[in-house]
Amino acid sequence: MEQNNHVRVTVDGVDYRYPCGTPYKTIAEDLQVQYPYKILLVNRNGKLCELCKPVDRDCTLRMVTAVEKPGIQTYERSAVLLMLKAFYDVAGREQVDRITVEYSISHALFVRAAGRFTLDRGLLERVEARMRELAAQALPIQKHSVNTGDAVDFFQKAGMPDKAQLLSCRISSHVNLYTLDDFTDYFYGYMVPDTGYLTCFGLELYEDGFVLRLPEQADPTRLAAFQPSAKVFRALHDASDRAMSMGISTVGELNSVISEGQATQMILAREAMMEKEIGDIAQEIAARKNVRFVMIAGPSSSGKTTFSHRLSTQLIACGLRPHPIATDNYFKNREDTPRDENGQYDFEGLAAMDVEQFNADMSRLLRGETVELPRYNFIKGVREYHGDMLTLGPQDILVIEGIHCLNEAFTHALPAESKYKIYISCLTTLNVDDHNRIPTTDARLLRRIERDARTRGYGARATIRMWPSVRRGEERNIFPYQDSADRIFNSALIYETALLRPYVEPLLFGVPRDCEEYVEAKRLLKFLSYSLPLPADDVPKTSLLREFIGGGCYQV
Repeated sequence: MEQNNHVRVTVDGVDYRYPCGTPYKTIAEDLQVQYPYKILLVNRNGKLCELCKPVDRDCTLRMVTAVEKPGIQTYERSAVLLMLKAFYDVAGREQVDRITVEYSISHALFVRAAGRFTLDRGLLERVEARMRELAAQALPIQKHSVNTGDAVDFFQKAGMPDKAQLLSCRISSHVNLYTLDDFTDYFYGYMVPDTGYLTCFGLELYEDGFVLRLPEQADPTRLAAFQPSAKVFRALHDASDRAMSMGISTVGELNSVISEGQATQMILAREAMMEKEIGDIAQEIAARKNVRFVMIAGPSSSGKTTFSHRLSTQLIACGLRPHPIATDNYFKNREDTPRDENGQYDFEGLAAMDVEQFNADMSRLLRGETVELPRYNFIKGVREYHGDMLTLGPQDILVIEGIHCLNEAFTHALPAESKYKIYISCLTTLNVDDHNRIPTTDARLLRRIERDARTRGYGARATIRMWPSVRRGEERNIFPYQDSADRIFNSALIYETALLRPYVEPLLFGVPRDCEEYVEAKRLLKFLSYSLPLPADDVPKTSLLREFIGGGCYQV
C-alpha cells in the first residue's frame, strides 16, 4: 500500500493513485473517456465489484461495460428495479397484487401484472415517463446487508411471499437488499450505483402483459429490435401457465415441494405431461399421410437425441417404422470444409454440409428406391459407406436430427408436404422469484457442463469457454428458422435445476479463481445455491434429463 493512505490502481497497464476508500465509481468516471460505453462494474483481480464499493488495497482493475455479459446482466437487473419502482408509483402500491418478470423474448423481458388497475397503453406510457423521471434524478440504488430472518419477515409484510419463501431456505445469515427511494427488493446479482446509468429502455404492450425492452449487447446505447418468435412465445407462455397452475413457478415453490417430501409425485407428473405431448406429436405426424421426413432441430443441450428416441417409440405405437438419420453423416469431406475468419474449420455453417448429396439420397428414398446411406468418419474426416441400405415402405418414416433441419435450403428438393418440422429447446419458465428470472441459456449451459464432463472429459472451464462460440452458431444457424417449425417442443423440466445441482456444483467449484471463466462459474454457483438438491432416484430411465446425467435406457 502506498504512503499517505493511498493505494495503487492499475488499469490497462497504467498505474493510478487514489485515497484508500475511494469508490470505484470515482475511478470509473475518471477513466470513462477511454471507453465508448458506460462503465457499469469493475473486475478487481478477477472478482466483479459494484461501483459503489470502495477501493481498499493495491489492485488491478478491468472496466466492465454492457458489451460484456456481466455488464448487460447488471443493466437488465437494474432496469427491472427501476421499472418495478415506477410501476408501483404510478399504479399505487396498494392496487398491485403481483408483478412477475417471466422470461426473455427478443431482447426484451415479458412481464405480467395483476391488480386493481387496467393494463393499457396509457398506463404504460405513464410508467415509462416515471422511469425516465427517476433516471434523470440519478437516484442512488443503495445496497444493504440484512439478517436473513428479518428479510423474510420484511417481504412477508411487503406482500412479496415469493421472496420470503425463497430466502427461508437460505443458509447464510445475511442477504443483500437493494433500495431505490422508498422501494426495497431482492436481486441475486450486481446493480448499477444509481438510476442515471439507465438511459436505454422502453415499455410496450404485448399479449396479456407487456415487455420491458432493453439495449442490445453489441451496442448498449440503443434499443434492440423487438421481433419476437410468436411460436416460441406461445410455448413459453403455455409452460408458464402450467407451472403457475401446479404452484411451481419459482425456486422457492419448488424448494417447498422438495422439503415437504412431494418431489416424486411432481417428477412423475411432469414426465407424464411430457410423454403425453410427445405422443400427441406422433399422432399428428401419423395423421399426415404424406409425411416421410421428421426434421428435428434445436440449440445445444436441448435434448434432441433423447427426444428423437422417445418420438420414435411413439411413432411405433402409431403403426409406423421410424429410422434415425443423423445429418452429421452428410458433412463434406474435411478437405472441402470451409474455414471461418480465424482460419478454423466452420463445421456449423450450412456450407459444411453436402446439401446436394443429402437431397439426392432423400429424394431417391421418397421415390421408393434403395439407397446406401453414408457414415461420417470424424477421425479421418471423410464420408464412408458400409452397406447401410434403406428402402422406404408405406409405414417407414425417417427421423432426422441436425442443426440445419429447419432451414429450407438444406432440404430444398423435398416436397413441403413430406416434411414435419420440430423445433426443440429448453424453454425454462422456472424463475428464482417473481423479479429474478432464470435465462433459458443458463438451463442449457448447466446441462452441457454435466454432459461434457461425463461423456467428453471436459471440465466446466472448457465448456464455459466454448459457450459463446456455441451461442453464436445458434444465432446464425438455428434461431432464424424456429418459426418455420410445425411444432415447438419445450424440453425444460421444472425440477431440473434442483436435479442438476449435485452434479454441476462440484464441477463449477473446480474452475480456478485466476481464469476468465471463474466469473461465470461463480455466477452459476450463486444461482444453483438457491435450489435444494434433488436426488435422481425417481427420475425415469426414459427421461430427457438422462441424456445429461446418465442412467438412461437410450444409447445417446
